[in-house]
Amino acid sequence: MSEIIRPTVAAMAARGTPYKGVLYAGLMITAEGPKLIEYNVRFGDPEAQVLMMRLKSDLLAALLATVDGVLGSFDLRWHDDAALTVVLAAKGYPGTPVKGTEIRGLEEAAMVPGVEIFHAGTRRDGTRLLANGGRVLNVAARGRTVSEARDRVYEAISRIDWPEGFYRRDIGWRAIARERGDQPG
Repeated sequence: MSEIIRPTVAAMAARGTPYKGVLYAGLMITAEGPKLIEYNVRFGDPEAQVLMMRLKSDLLAALLATVDGVLGSFDLRWHDDAALTVVLAAKGYPGTPVKGTEIRGLEEAAMVPGVEIFHAGTRRDGTRLLANGGRVLNVAARGRTVSEARDRVYEAISRIDWPEGFYRRDIGWRAIARERGDQPG
């Protein structure tokens, strides 16, 4: 925030073009500190989905408060729980993803407590759900801890039948190491 976001917003205001709205910064964390890759004036996906899992307040009211310049006095409320999201991608991603493969088991996956499944690259073909992109599904969960949220996400993923998909199994490891008091390395 202090190295990239606040200076950007301050510079925009100083030049007479103050910004109000969603500003998504694509960052890469390096040994030398954060490096800016891109700015977007939209929510990032899946980054925003994990935040929406924790948001108690009405998002539309918060956005309107932003436009009206009163966000600082808006009562923005959050669940105390941790949240975590894992992306399920089609084989071939990030290159040429395999499309048209059937995905089953989402109903069972959604039954895991605290889990929400977000569609990013799917389409319906009658009653079948098919992959239609690279990043296809985002499975998110809340839990009392990051460990619990992660366990819920991976439990939900284990119920999804999609052999042509893949996902990372290391999401949240640094936060979980901090919860345990370990030194992530």
